[in-house]
Amino acid sequence: MPGSPWTKAARTPGGGSILLLRPAYDDLLALDAFERLLWWLFAGSTGASTRAEVLRAVREQPRNAQQLSQALGLDYTTVRHHLRVLVDNRVVVTEGETYGKLYFVSDSMDAHWPALEAILEKSRGRRLK
Repeated sequence: MPGSPWTKAARTPGGGSILLLRPAYDDLLALDAFERLLWWLFAGSTGASTRAEVLRAVREQPRNAQQLSQALGLDYTTVRHHLRVLVDNRVVVTEGETYGKLYFVSDSMDAHWPALEAILEKSRGRRLK
């Protein structure tokens, strides 16, 4: 990915180079605020891959936390944590009462879905190299 606007090489003390896991600062300025949020949530923070799994499952079919936990084979408290992060950042929205409420992809997230897919692909590719 050298030469891509989404990577930036950094020199190591031994003279080698590494690729950074996020776009360069100038590239971030070209993104809208929601895209910058997506970079942080899905490429730059702990739990990003689990959060992406949860979001994809919600997009596939609106579900409650228990249903997501069972469908993904994840601990219920882990799913609840990631749902809370996604709700707090307006990536997903809820409908219904506290117990059994369903989670849905927000309109903003739906509009930015192609950007999320690109972020996931770029971050996945850099981790594999």
